[in-house]
This record gives sequence, structure tokens and C-alpha cells, in this order.
Amino acid sequence: MNEYKKSDASDAVISELNQLKVEYEIMPCDPDLADTASFCENYGISPEDSANAILVVGKSDPKIFTLCILLATHKLDVNGAVRKKLGTKKASFAGGEETENITGMIVGGVTPFGLPSSLSIWVDEAVMERTSIIVGGGSRDQKIRINPNTLLNLKNIEVIENLAKLPEPS
Repeated sequence: MNEYKKSDASDAVISELNQLKVEYEIMPCDPDLADTASFCENYGISPEDSANAILVVGKSDPKIFTLCILLATHKLDVNGAVRKKLGTKKASFAGGEETENITGMIVGGVTPFGLPSSLSIWVDEAVMERTSIIVGGGSRDQKIRINPNTLLNLKNIEVIENLAKLPEPS
């Protein structure tokens, strides 16, 4: 079994949710099953109700970061919509170390809650069409079920059309 440190981010996440005075459900999770596909399969969660929080970096000087929220069934259009909106010539997914340095959270636990106030959050419009979504909980040992409208209470949030797309059929 891998060793995952419980991050202080979990406390910041719960604190922000409580400050927002919104309804949420904490879902405990085996840290080894925190990655979306494993989580959905092992906990009986539909990928349509699971949302990924992915840190993207625009390759400029200085670098530009944004957190993108999309359904697990979709693929982030990082080289199209995201790159254009960042206004950079290149964009990519931030690496694990960079993600932890910017968000204070490790991959598999990243969430839009408890983030630095300067980080912009972009939400694909398909997320907002769900009744509820499950997002990371700030660490790999918990997830959070919320109504997607909860996201609209966050600062620096923007809902974006076609930020992500359904993958092309193989």
C-alpha cells in the first residue's frame, strides 16, 4: 500500500465549504483508489457524476495557472479552448509536484475548494448540468459530493462553454 500524507488542504477545504454555508457530503476514500476510474469502479459512482479538477499551466513568462473542472466522461481541450483562453502559445497539464506547489493538494485529491484566492477556476458547462457531482476533497482519502451550483459561490470562478469535449469514439 502506498503511503499518502493527509494534507492540511483537507482542513482548508472543509473550512471553505462551511464558510460558504452550502450542503456537502464527505465521502471517505481509500487513497489507493482515489484516481477517478478506480474511485468510480470501486465505489459504484457513475463517471457522469464525477468531476476532475485539473491544474493547467500556460507556458509564458511568468507561467499562468488555472484549475479546470470537467466531468470524468469528458476530455479537457487543453490545446484549444484552454490555451486560447489563457492567451498563451502553449499549455499543458501541470505535473504532480507543480500541482502540489500551487494548490497545496496532491493529484487525486485536488478540488476547487480551499485554493489560493489568486487561482482562477474554469468549469466546463457540462458540469453545471448535473444534479450533483463528486470532486476531490483536498487529499486522496476523501471526496466531496456537492450540487454543482455550489461552485458559483467561489471567487475567480467562470463557467465556460466547450472547455471540455466528449472523447472521439474509437
